[in-house]
Amino acid sequence: MQFGEAKNIFSIINCEMICGGTALFIFISGFLFQHLSYKFEYKNYLSKKWQNVIMPYLITSIPGLFFCLYCPLAYKNSFMGLNPFLQIPLHLTIGRVHNIPTWFIPMIVIFFIFSWIFLKLENKKVLYKFLPLLFLITIFVPRGVAEYESTLGLSYSMKYFIYVRYILLNFVHFLSLYIFGMYCSSKKEIIDVFYNKRFLIFVSMVLVASLDVFLQFKFNFSNFTCSKIFLTMLVLGYLKHYDEFILSHKKTNKTFDFIAKYSFGLFFIHWYFFFLYNQIFHLPTVMPLINGYFYTLFLVLIRFFAVSASSFAFLFLAKFILLKINNNINTRKFLGI
Repeated sequence: MQFGEAKNIFSIINCEMICGGTALFIFISGFLFQHLSYKFEYKNYLSKKWQNVIMPYLITSIPGLFFCLYCPLAYKNSFMGLNPFLQIPLHLTIGRVHNIPTWFIPMIVIFFIFSWIFLKLENKKVLYKFLPLLFLITIFVPRGVAEYESTLGLSYSMKYFIYVRYILLNFVHFLSLYIFGMYCSSKKEIIDVFYNKRFLIFVSMVLVASLDVFLQFKFNFSNFTCSKIFLTMLVLGYLKHYDEFILSHKKTNKTFDFIAKYSFGLFFIHWYFFFLYNQIFHLPTVMPLINGYFYTLFLVLIRFFAVSASSFAFLFLAKFILLKINNNINTRKFLGI
């Protein structure tokens, strides 16, 4: 959904609105982890994460690995030219090249590994005391940067280091959101406070977002996460407040349920359709302004809905075929749905 020329004010505002959505996913992960922690058993927890997260990641990585090996230039494969048997493990352990959004998986695995420490610190009543410090880290330690262009001319080992550093920096950057999600789950009454103070939170979000836009425009310094902390609080407050309304309306509830069930699968495969769409219509990843702001936005929305519809259709068909082969198969292990 990003568009516009780099450092253009419209592009910066657009990016402030669109970028940083990872913060919401990290928050939800922490919230759900704490919510289900009453039945936590480390080995069983890791086993389920292997089945429901790692396995579909590995299986849905196959198209991305194919693109990396057979059209490396168009797919911007930083490791093109390297032996394929060496490339595959590199791609899978960083997730940033073969399927760009899935850099999230290697990062979230770090959270999985440290899960027992989080719960131990929570049980000792010390975990949430670190939140002010963690929020400061989120503010002053920016997200990592690892673009194809920044790796050109470097050795394969240095390229891999850049991507690994990207994963680790993002873990440090987003740690506050995960712990904050755990905190909100442990103190669910605070969600009502979010709704009651929604105007103040909204104003704070706009102020922080405006400051971020200013810093990006004037000093090329940005932190797209901070405003999303306030957005997360708003979304959580509204969802809880209107929970009964949503549940009482079957169509609305079914729509939300459908989106929730398919969201993880969409995360895994939408980049492939995004790439194919751009190849077919000769479009760049970030679309420049074409005949004005609104026309460009129109083109971006067409691409968004086309990619979304294609991804939904593929997941629906793939799930249908798998269930036809074996009605008892766990499609989540293959597709994430």
